[in-house]
Amino acid sequence: MLYKKYGDTALSVSALGLGCMRLPKASAGKEDIDYEKAQEIVDYALSHGINYIDTAHMYHDGKSEEFVGHALKKYERGSYFLATKMPVWMAETPADVERIFNLQMERLQTDYIDFYLVHSLTKKNFEQCEAFGVYEFLAGKKREGVIRRLGFSFHDTPEVLEDICNAHEWDFAQIQLNYLDWDIQRAREQYEILERHRLPCIVMEPVRGGALANPCETANQLFRGARPDKSIASWAIRFAASLPNVMTVLSGMSTMDQIADNVDTMNGFEPLTDRELGIVRQAAEACKRKDTILCTGCRYCMDCPSGVDIPKIFKIYNQYQTTKDIDAFKEAYHQTAKSEKPEHCVSCGKCARHCPQGIPIPEKLAMISELTQKLF
Repeated sequence: MLYKKYGDTALSVSALGLGCMRLPKASAGKEDIDYEKAQEIVDYALSHGINYIDTAHMYHDGKSEEFVGHALKKYERGSYFLATKMPVWMAETPADVERIFNLQMERLQTDYIDFYLVHSLTKKNFEQCEAFGVYEFLAGKKREGVIRRLGFSFHDTPEVLEDICNAHEWDFAQIQLNYLDWDIQRAREQYEILERHRLPCIVMEPVRGGALANPCETANQLFRGARPDKSIASWAIRFAASLPNVMTVLSGMSTMDQIADNVDTMNGFEPLTDRELGIVRQAAEACKRKDTILCTGCRYCMDCPSGVDIPKIFKIYNQYQTTKDIDAFKEAYHQTAKSEKPEHCVSCGKCARHCPQGIPIPEKLAMISELTQKLF
C-alpha cells in the first residue's frame, strides 16, 4: 500500500481511503446497509493497509455512521484514521450543530475523530456555517482533543474556495478531483489553491461515482491499448494519487472486486508517466463529447417531493448513451416504478439547489421524459 505523510508530521496515511457513501445495500431502492457484505469490505480494507475510513452524517440516510461504528469496534482505535462531516444545511439553529455532533460521536462509538470536516461547503453553506458559529464550535472540540484535525469538503468555484481558505485556520480540505473534472469543475485551480495554502488535499469522486470505470468506448480503447493488464478505473485512481499534494484518494467501494482492484492499484503504485497523462487527456476529451449527464449518484438531490428517483433515472439514461442499447434502456425504464419516473417532476427546483455538480435537474428530467416518448 502506498502511504503519504500528513503535512510535515510523521503521520502516515494510506493513499487509498475507504469511502462509506456507497456501501452494499440490503435491498434495492433503499439505503439500508448489508452489514455482512459491508463488514467484509471494511475487513479487507484494513487487512490490506487502508487506514483512512471516511463517512458522513447523511450517507445512507444516516445509517453509514452507525454501521462504521459497529464495523470498527473490533479494531484498535489507533490503527485507523476516522473521518466524518458536519452537514451545516441540516442545522436549523446553532444548537443543532452540537446535537448533530453528539449524535455522530454516539453512532461512531468513539471518543475522538481524526479528520473532521464541515461538509459540502458552497458559498451558501459557508454563510450558514459562519452565521451559526460552526467553525468556532468545532475549533473548541479540537482544543479539547475530541477533533484531531479540522477541515472541510467543498463543492463550488475556485473563487469561493479561496475565500473559505482565507477565513479560518484549516488543517486540510477535500475536493472533487478526477481527470474529467480537472477542467469541467475547475478542479485543477482548486488543487492549486490548496497547494498555495499548504493544505493537504483529500480527493473525493476520483472515479466520478463509477462513471470513469466505463467512461466511453473511445476512452476505454485508449486505456486498454496502453495497459491491457490494468482496469479502466485504475487510470482514474492513478491520476488523482499521482498529484504530490494529494494525501488520500477516497473511493466508495461497494463490491469486493472494486476494493481488490483499487488495492492492487496502490500496491507497487506507478505514478502516471507523461505519455500516460497524454492518454488521459485524450480520454477526457472523448468523454466531454459524450452526451451523458455528469451525475455521480451521491443522492444529495433526494428525496424528491414528487417521488422521482433522480439518480436512478440518470443512471439508466447514461447507460443508454454509453451503449446505445435501446432494448436495454426500454427494459430498465419499464422496470422502474411509475411513481419514480421523470414525468412526475414538477420543476420545484429543490433537487438542483442541493446538487454538488450544478446539474439543472428538472431540465434533464424533462429531456429524458421527452426521449422516452420518442423512442418508445
